[in-house]
Amino acid sequence: MARPKQQNPRQLSTEDIALHTADTQALRSPSKSQPSSPTFPSNGASDMSKPPVQRPRRRSIVSEEIATHPAVVELVICVAGIYISFLTWALLQERITTTPYGPNKRRFKFHLVLLTVQSLFASGIGYLYILFSSRQHPTLPRPPIFPTRKIAGFYLLIAITSSLAAPFGYAALSHIDYITFILAKSCKLLPVMLLHLTLYQRRYPLYKYAVVLLVTAGVAVFTLHNQGAGAKKHKGGDSSSLYGLLLLGINLLLDGVTNSTQDHMFATSGGLVTGPQMQCGLNLVSSVLTAGWLVVNPWSSELGDAVGFMRENPEVAGDVVGFALCGAVGQVFIFYTLSRFGSLTLVTVTVTRKMFSMILSVVAFGHRLTAMQWLGVGLVFGGIGGEAEMKRREKKAKVVKKE
Repeated sequence: MARPKQQNPRQLSTEDIALHTADTQALRSPSKSQPSSPTFPSNGASDMSKPPVQRPRRRSIVSEEIATHPAVVELVICVAGIYISFLTWALLQERITTTPYGPNKRRFKFHLVLLTVQSLFASGIGYLYILFSSRQHPTLPRPPIFPTRKIAGFYLLIAITSSLAAPFGYAALSHIDYITFILAKSCKLLPVMLLHLTLYQRRYPLYKYAVVLLVTAGVAVFTLHNQGAGAKKHKGGDSSSLYGLLLLGINLLLDGVTNSTQDHMFATSGGLVTGPQMQCGLNLVSSVLTAGWLVVNPWSSELGDAVGFMRENPEVAGDVVGFALCGAVGQVFIFYTLSRFGSLTLVTVTVTRKMFSMILSVVAFGHRLTAMQWLGVGLVFGGIGGEAEMKRREKKAKVVKKE
């Protein structure tokens, strides 16, 4: 039986030799960067040869954290923007309302005019933000300020509740002591979460309730033990009456409706509303409501009195413009935080702002905190740190589940 004829061995092509040389060099010098893939002569078909494996560039610890946790970086920027803007805003507000202007030493008492000017500025800044964003994405249509009638209805509801909340707060302060007022405002997280549960049927994981209770208790303890001699500087009732507590309850309820409705609108709009759109549309509606009330209200001459006051004292106009501008810039960070992280995170930032400003004062000027104030700081940081740890575990569990 004749042996079968063996096939001729396959001749190595130039392509095979080049690939073998590249692989050999990679094995001999693994620490060096890989050479670029060799160029082979085209034979009329696309060549799908293996590309050499390149080592990833080494990044710094900061860039690694930014790449791994971009949301944390966004939140830090938003918190810094809110703190800086509204600390300046609060200083200007105190200056406007407490400084005696002119030879007659009169004070600026026109709160509704101040609110209207601020909402006009905030609406304008929001619209400029929309224009800037549209230029960054010229292929996309410019988002409308009022995308649907339903969203316009939300704007109207939020504008009414936010405009009414401040007058009820000022009225309550005339019938309750200042400590009660500050403690109640420190517990703002509770009505926001309660309205989320009852009004919009939203549910949270158990750790969220614990975080809200810890942060609320911490801010309350910190604030309560900061009211020694400082409480006497603020005007307020000598004792808390039932009528004052009722007004304060309405104020907290309106604040809760405002924040929970904003959150619900973002959650149910299907991406039709962004932070700048809401800032522009909501403040535009608020401006129309407050300006309309100033014009048509037959029992008040606040608008004319305010214009006359600024004509007599031109320096107050600069303070009012600065106040409105700081509030408008701060609202950019507020609405971005609201749209990106939700109302509970936003309220946590706002209610802890005063506490963190006092901690900064301690670090910068050597002031001292009492033992109970340090306990309040520990409760707040414990709640915030616990929430961050739980979110980290949830995210890690989701990644493992996907794998």
